[in-house]
Amino acid sequence: MVAIFAVTLPFFALVLCGYLAAQRHVLPASAIPGLNAFVLFFALPCLLFRFGQTTPVLQLLNPAVLGVYLIAALVIVGFTVAVTLGPGTAARPGVSLKDAAFGALVAAFPNSGFMGVPLLVAVLGKEAAGPVICTVLADMLVTTSLCLGLAQAQGAAGAREAGLRALRGTLSNPLPWAIVLGAMAGVVGWPLPGPVQAIVKMLADAASPVALFTIGAVLWRSRDPAHRSADAAGDDSPPPPAPLRQVAPVAAIKLLLHPLLVLMLGAGARQLGVPLSEFQLTALTLTAALPSASNVSLLAERYGADNGRVARIIMTSTAMAFITFSAAAWLFGVRPAG
Repeated sequence: MVAIFAVTLPFFALVLCGYLAAQRHVLPASAIPGLNAFVLFFALPCLLFRFGQTTPVLQLLNPAVLGVYLIAALVIVGFTVAVTLGPGTAARPGVSLKDAAFGALVAAFPNSGFMGVPLLVAVLGKEAAGPVICTVLADMLVTTSLCLGLAQAQGAAGAREAGLRALRGTLSNPLPWAIVLGAMAGVVGWPLPGPVQAIVKMLADAASPVALFTIGAVLWRSRDPAHRSADAAGDDSPPPPAPLRQVAPVAAIKLLLHPLLVLMLGAGARQLGVPLSEFQLTALTLTAALPSASNVSLLAERYGADNGRVARIIMTSTAMAFITFSAAAWLFGVRPAG
């Protein structure tokens, strides 16, 4: 367990550094969007391009991995919407369809891009890149499109239009394209020119630490919409704490139910003869055990959902994941190299 903590601690410590830097105004709030853009449009695409270039295509688009992961994601989305949608009661607060859909997205979408790729490679080795990148593609192309479609659905025509809008937004994301371009470069054996390769390497090497630092800064910025207004007025008073009953259930679905479901589905698939290796199942389960994707709070803000609730769920899952993810890795008997 100590060896697991020795690997996971630096990753979560960098997230905390980003949070504290933003909270203490060492990193200005106005700089956070630029930092996020650097990771999303420059550093992380280069990292994924390199992994896509060196990973066999059948590992990037493994049907067994995609099938198990997508079934689990769809079940988590449906379950989360079902248990949160509606007017609610004193014991179980309900939410609108839009907010239920974004709650389902944070329950089913792990932080596989900004955190998962570097963390899983550090814990399991470079072979983990294939399964993790599979989940990145699945969540960006399917899970996100589905939840954004639900969030904007108003009747059959509205649902169709919302789904198309969500898909267009997803296709404008540079990360899937970086994976595709890297895979194509690997298949045709196309080497990048020396100076271009050096630039890609420099940006890829910057991706992990800057992405983790950015997660913390984004979480601080987006933890409550009211706080952003207070910041503009120069008010440093913290927002009121979120009721635990609004945060804990969805965070628990993300950190406990999601990986357990992936593990059960994967084990069942293996029993049925699906070609899913034990290593792939371990990588999938640990990916599902990651905290919620931090960029969902930005989507919630863009689409007018309750961003404060979404951000608090992401913060809670990120704080708890240091223990739950490390425990899951330990239970799988993971022994990090070095």
